[in-house]
Amino acid sequence: MCQECGCGQTGGNTRLQFITSGYTDDNAKTVEKSLLGMPGVMYVHIHTHDGETTIDYNPKKTKLTEIMDVFTQNGLDAAL
Repeated sequence: MCQECGCGQTGGNTRLQFITSGYTDDNAKTVEKSLLGMPGVMYVHIHTHDGETTIDYNPKKTKLTEIMDVFTQNGLDAAL
């Protein structure tokens, strides 16, 4: 559930699962923290060893482009 407004309880969420290359333990923690701080992002799970990334978010609160910008800003290549 989103910390900001409680969204996520009634559905309407989108789940993204994709591979990201370039993770380290440090930048994975930074990306996770940044994403969870965005409105409507309820869940982030990152596997640093193989790049598997899962994000549950409400597209009415946060745009996909905003999510992808977090990866770009951290020097990561996220392949959707």
